[in-house]
Amino acid sequence: MGGLLLMMITALAVYYGLGWLKPTLGGAAPWVIAAGLVVIYIALLKMAAAYPELEMDDPNEPVIKLPQTRPTVMVGLQYILPVIVLVWCLMVERLSPGLSAFWATVFMIFIMLTQRPITAIFRGKGDMQADLREGAMDLWNGLVTGARNMIGIGIATATAGIIVGAVSQTGVGLVLADVVETISMGNLMLILFFTAILSLILGMGLPTTANYIVVSALLAPVIIQLGQQNGLIVPLIAVHLFVFYFGIMADVTPPVGLASFAAAAVSGGDPIRTGFQAFYYSLRTAALPFLFIFNTDLLLIDVTWLQGIVIFIISTIAMLIFAAATQGFMITRNRWYESILLLLVAFALFRPGFFMDMLHDPYRSVPPSQFVQALGNVDEDSTLRVQIEGLDDFGDPLTTYMQVPVPEGETGQERLDNLGLMLLFEDDRAIVDMVTYGSQAADIGFDFDQEIIEVLAPVERWTKELMWIPAFVVFGFVVVLQRRRRSKADAQTATA
Repeated sequence: MGGLLLMMITALAVYYGLGWLKPTLGGAAPWVIAAGLVVIYIALLKMAAAYPELEMDDPNEPVIKLPQTRPTVMVGLQYILPVIVLVWCLMVERLSPGLSAFWATVFMIFIMLTQRPITAIFRGKGDMQADLREGAMDLWNGLVTGARNMIGIGIATATAGIIVGAVSQTGVGLVLADVVETISMGNLMLILFFTAILSLILGMGLPTTANYIVVSALLAPVIIQLGQQNGLIVPLIAVHLFVFYFGIMADVTPPVGLASFAAAAVSGGDPIRTGFQAFYYSLRTAALPFLFIFNTDLLLIDVTWLQGIVIFIISTIAMLIFAAATQGFMITRNRWYESILLLLVAFALFRPGFFMDMLHDPYRSVPPSQFVQALGNVDEDSTLRVQIEGLDDFGDPLTTYMQVPVPEGETGQERLDNLGLMLLFEDDRAIVDMVTYGSQAADIGFDFDQEIIEVLAPVERWTKELMWIPAFVVFGFVVVLQRRRRSKADAQTATA
C-alpha cells in the first residue's frame, strides 16, 4: 500500500509539478529535465554518502533483526529517478509505453554504472577502476536476473499468443460475439453478464499475464462491438478492466480455482469447499466492474484533481455502505428493508448519473438533416452521439453508435470540414458522401455510403452529483433507525 501511494504521489508531482515546463520550454524541456535529474541524482548520492554502505543479507541465514528504515531509504533514494523519467515520458511527453520504458531503463543503467564511483568520491575513499567494475557487474547481474524472471512471463505470453493467433485465424472471436448477441437478445446488461461468464471460463487455469491477453483479445472486442450497437460507448480501458476482473476471478472459481486450491493446501481444508466459499466472497465485489462501465469517473477519466479527490472520498464511503448492506450489519443487525436501502444508497453514490438520467435526459434528439447545425451549436470540448446505418467489413448490414468529438471551427460547416466529413442531404436523410483519408472522421469509423439515423446532442442540466444529497439523507435515516434500536437494546441489557 505504501509503494502504491508513493507511486501515485510521484506521478501527481511530476504531472502537476513539472508539467508546466513542457509548454514553457518547448523543445528544450527534455534537456532541461535531464540536466535537472543529473543534478538531483548527484545531490542524492551526496546524501547517501553520509550513511554507511548497506550490507547484503545472507539468504541462508535467518532474519533476526530488521534493517534500520532511515539509512535504508536514504541510501536508495536515487532509484526513484527512473520512475520520474517514466512518468514524464508517459504523461507529459506522451511517448509510447515501450519508448518511455526504454528511456527509464537507460537512466537506470546510468545509475547502476555511476553510483558506486560517485559515492566513493563523496566518501573520500575507494578505487575508481574497482568501483566501475563493480557497477558493471551490478548491471550484468541485474540483466541476468531480469532475463531469468522474464522466462515464465515469456512462456505464458507465447502460449497465450498461440491461443489468440488460432482465434484470429479461425474466426472464433466473431462467433463469440454472435453467441453473446444471440443469447442476450440485444439486452445491454445481459451482454455484460454473459461476457463476464465467458471471462470466468476462459480465465480458468491461466496465469495473470496470459489471462489478460486471452480475455482482452477475445472478449473486449465483443463488449465494444455489441455495446456500440446498443448505444454503450465507453473508454477502452474500462472494457479491459471489466473482462480482466472476471478473468482473474477464475482463480477462485470452482472447479479449477488455482488460488483456492493453493489456499486449501495451506489451511488443510477441502479444496472444493474453499473454492465455493472464496467465490461467494468474491461475488460481493462483482458489481465493481459494472460500475467501471457505467461510471468511468471511478477510473478518473476526464476528471480534474479536485474531482478525483471527491470521487475517492465518496467511493470509499460507498464501499463501506455496500459492505454493511451485504454483510447485514452496520451499527446493529440490519432489517431486510435497511439492507435494501443501504444498497440503493451505495448504488446512488457509485453511479449518480443513473437517477439523474431518469429525471433529465442528457441528450436531445436532432434530425439527421440538422447535423451541421447541431455540430455548430455545441461547445468544442463536447461530443455528439451519432447512430449510423451501413455495412460492416464483411458486407453485412450494421447499425451502431459513434461518439463524435466536436473539432475546432467557427461554424458548423467549418467544423464538419475539419472533421473530414462530407454529407449528402436528401429530404430528411443524411448520407456520408466522402470521408477524407486519415481524418478524424475516418479514425472514428465513418465510411462512404453510410446513413446517419439519429443525432444526439448534449444538453445543459444539473450536475449528476446532486443525487448524492438524497442518498445521504436516506443513509442518515437508516443510521437513526439503527441507533435507536441499538440504544434500546443497550438499555435492556443494562436493566437485565
